[in-house]
Amino acid sequence: MKYFDAHTHVQFAAYDEDREAVFERAREAGVGMNLVGTQKDTSQAALECAKSREGVWATIGLHPIHTSKSFHDTEELGEEGKAFTSRGEQFDFDAYEKLAREPKVVAIGECGLDYFRLEEGTKKVQREQLVAQIELANAVGKPLMLHIRNGAKMGEQSGTGDAYQDTLELLKANTKVLGDVHFFAGSLDIAKQFLDIGFNLSFTGVITFTHDYDEVIRETPLDRLLAETDAPYVAPVPFRGSRNEPIHVREVVKKIAEIKGLDPEKAREQLLLNSQRFFGI
Repeated sequence: MKYFDAHTHVQFAAYDEDREAVFERAREAGVGMNLVGTQKDTSQAALECAKSREGVWATIGLHPIHTSKSFHDTEELGEEGKAFTSRGEQFDFDAYEKLAREPKVVAIGECGLDYFRLEEGTKKVQREQLVAQIELANAVGKPLMLHIRNGAKMGEQSGTGDAYQDTLELLKANTKVLGDVHFFAGSLDIAKQFLDIGFNLSFTGVITFTHDYDEVIRETPLDRLLAETDAPYVAPVPFRGSRNEPIHVREVVKKIAEIKGLDPEKAREQLLLNSQRFFGI
């Protein structure tokens, strides 16, 4: 491997037509990857993909938007899965633990708090389901893959609060393992709080078309950063507007090096090492 995509979703419906070609392009480019589950079906699919391929690992867990009635994402579930919008999945500890103990599973998630489409009553459910997954990570000794997103209009929705601060509170009270804050979109102060408890931060192709996170990246030690695509979403420049895929993690690595003023090869080597160490691969 030359690169590692720390968070991607090639098991999603968006790749049903050409999944093998996507895996092959990544393999030829020396890109390893971590396929991240979002509920039972996509977690199981991530593991099945990982079992049969070199350089591919899986993370299993329940995304906060899937703990209650949720937005239907055709990229994730396909056109045929629209019934999913009427169901919320309750975290089944025993079922997920069985998956979590598989050797190719390297982390638990993506779990966390998502206040973007928060509805009354769902905040409590999200917190409970996050704590349950923290307990699973503690039990199997594998790190957490966190999804954290604030409300669309912070301060305008009564009771929404700050998803990052609420997650930190739950982590400090419950976790015995480390983790990664996937698709980090918080402030420098929030970043430092996660770094202070030993967590990593990972960034996507968003950094190739906005400067919003340059300061956080510059101030975060290189050995605490991970590169990811979150494919099929947020393709980086020069692929913006198209479906993303793991091979494009190369653009994220290149941009991190540029922002930090580092030699690209040095950055590539360290970011790969960070993923290998974090995921134990």
